[in-house]
Amino acid sequence: MQDAVLALLLLVCTITDLKERKIYNMVVLPAFLLGFGCNIVIAGWPGLVQSTMGLLVGLAILFIPFALKGMGAGDVKLLAAIGAIKGPVFVFYTALGMGLAGGIMALAMILYKGGLFSKPASFLQSIWVMFMSGFKVNTFDICQEKTVLPYGLAIAFGAAAAFWWMR
Repeated sequence: MQDAVLALLLLVCTITDLKERKIYNMVVLPAFLLGFGCNIVIAGWPGLVQSTMGLLVGLAILFIPFALKGMGAGDVKLLAAIGAIKGPVFVFYTALGMGLAGGIMALAMILYKGGLFSKPASFLQSIWVMFMSGFKVNTFDICQEKTVLPYGLAIAFGAAAAFWWMR
């Protein structure tokens, strides 16, 4: 039952994140409840503890990126819901796979936009201007445009990797 809930959650959240760049509460919140419910039915109080620990680990892993505005709240809630469904060990492995998938996605995006060599050049140019102006000008303009990665996809890849690894 947990695997079916997880698969449905990941499918819906990946689709909405790719199409609309959003992960909806009306999808994630029922997954929290189903995760807690399944674990309580299967294991009783230890299942409740397992779900709670998974939720907290999922929240903790993405809290700092979210606080620094590098991650959306939906991504944080999605990882927490995965933890509520499958527990803390699974969400930890998911986070490892998610980090790897997110890094590959970011590198692919940089290569696609042709910015692999332009960003370091812009950074070095900014340092040169600062030195030449006697540190009176702050011209760090590495990110001229904001690129949003659909991180729900990276989370789904991470969960698939965790599922495969833990089988």
